[in-house]
Amino acid sequence: MSIQGERPAPFWSIIFAVFFGNFMATLSTTSINVALPVFMNDFHAELNTVQWMMSGFMLATGVIAPIIGFMGDKLSYKRLYVFALLGFTLTSALCTFAWSMESLIVFRILQGLCSGIIMPTTMTIIYQTIQKDKQTIAIGLWSVSSMLAPAFGPTLGGWLTEYFGWKSLFIMNLPIGIIAMLLALKFIPFHKISSAVKLDIIGFIAVIVGTSSLLLTFSQGHSWGWTSWKTITLLLAGLVIVAYFIIRTLKVSAPLLNLRVFKIPRFTYSLIINCIITISLYAATFLVPIYMQNIQHASTLHTGLVMLPGTLVMVILSFIVGKIYDRVGPFRLILIGVLVMGVATWELSRLSLASTTLFIALWLAIRYVGISLCNMPVTNSAMTAVPTRFTGHASAVTNWIRQGTAALSVSIFSSILSARTLTHLSQNKANSANASELALSQSVQDVFMIGTVLVALAIPFLFLLRKKHYPVSEELLIHGTSKSASL
Repeated sequence: MSIQGERPAPFWSIIFAVFFGNFMATLSTTSINVALPVFMNDFHAELNTVQWMMSGFMLATGVIAPIIGFMGDKLSYKRLYVFALLGFTLTSALCTFAWSMESLIVFRILQGLCSGIIMPTTMTIIYQTIQKDKQTIAIGLWSVSSMLAPAFGPTLGGWLTEYFGWKSLFIMNLPIGIIAMLLALKFIPFHKISSAVKLDIIGFIAVIVGTSSLLLTFSQGHSWGWTSWKTITLLLAGLVIVAYFIIRTLKVSAPLLNLRVFKIPRFTYSLIINCIITISLYAATFLVPIYMQNIQHASTLHTGLVMLPGTLVMVILSFIVGKIYDRVGPFRLILIGVLVMGVATWELSRLSLASTTLFIALWLAIRYVGISLCNMPVTNSAMTAVPTRFTGHASAVTNWIRQGTAALSVSIFSSILSARTLTHLSQNKANSANASELALSQSVQDVFMIGTVLVALAIPFLFLLRKKHYPVSEELLIHGTSKSASL
C-alpha cells in the first residue's frame, strides 16, 4: 500500500485552511445554546422541541464519526473536507429560510453531519501533511480553533441574537465557509492511500443504527426518564448492536473503522483523559448559562460575556503550550492542567445566590487555563503514537467516543440537576421566600462537585501515560498480531 501526495504546502497556509473550517464547525455547537428562548418565542414551540436543535446536531456529529476513516481513505481527506465545508455552508443558508421549528431541526441535523466530518478530518490533515517537527505547534493552533469556538460561542451567540436576531447565527457561517473552501482547495495538499478501499455494508449499517440508538438514549434519557421502556429498549439495542460492530470490526480484513488503534496504550490512555476534559468543558457550558439566566436573571449577552475572559486566556495559552510542548513534554503540562481544572471546578461548586459576576468569570477563566494546558498535549500524545497511515481512523475513533461522552454527560448532568433541585426545593420550601432559586443554586453546586471528582479520575490514567511505551507496528494494526513489536 502506498501513499500519493503533492509537495507539502507552507505551514501557515495549511493552518489557515483548517482553522477556519474547524472554528466554524465547533462554533455552531454552542452559539445556539443561549438563544433557545428566542427560538421558543419566534416559533411558538416548547422547550423539549427546541432542544432538538442541539440534540439533533450532536446526534448527527456522533453518527457520522465512525465512517470518516473509510470516507477519508476513499476520497482523500482534502476532498472530504471540502465536501463537508460545502455541505455545512449550504445547510447554514437553509437554516435561515426555515419556516417551522421542524424544518429548522432537520436542517440542523444535516448541518451536524457536515460538522461531524470537519472536526476529525482537519486533525487528520495536520498529521498527514505537516512535518513531524512542526506538528506540536500545528495541533496547538488547531486546538485554539476547537476550544475557542465552544468558549466564544455563547458570547457571540448572545450578542448576535440580541441585536440581529437568530438568523444571524447561521448567516455568519456563509462567509467563513466560503473562505475555508477556497483556502482548502488552494493550500491543502492532496494525500490519499492508493488502495481499493471497500465499504463493509453490514458494519456500516450496524454502526449507524447502534450509534444512533446510544446517542439518542444519551441525549433524551433525561427527558424520557432513565427507567422508561423507551430509554431501556434503545440503550440495550444500541449496546448489543455496537458490541456486534466491534466484534465484526476486529475480525474483518478491511474494517469500516480500525478499532485496533486501541492496542496503542498511549492512544487509549490519552483518549480517556480527553473524554474527562470533554465532560469538564461541557459541564461549564451547560451549568453557567442556567445559573446566570435563572438565578441572576442575566441577559444572553451578559451570560456570554462572563465566558469571554476565559476565552482570551485560552487562546494565549494554546499558543504558549504549542511552543513549549517539545521541551516540557505532555506529562507535566497535563498534570498541571488537571490540577488547575480540579481546583477551579471545586471553587465553582461554591456558587450561591450571593456570588458575583467577577467570581464566576474569574474561576471560569482559571478553569480554561487548565483545559488549555491539557487539551493539545493530550491530543498530540495520542495521535503521535499512531502511524501516519492510521491517523484518519484514530481521529475518527476519538471524535466518535468524545461525541458520545459529550451527549451522555449533558444528559446525566441534566438529570442530576433536576433531581437535586427537587430534593433541595422540598427542604427549602418552608424556610425561604426564594426557595426555587436557592434550590437551583444548591443543585448547581452539587453538579460542579461531581465534576470535581470526575476531573480527579484523570490523574491515575495520566501516570499510566507516563510509562514508557514501545512503538506499535503497522502489522499489528492491520492483522491484530505482530512478530516485531509488542506492547
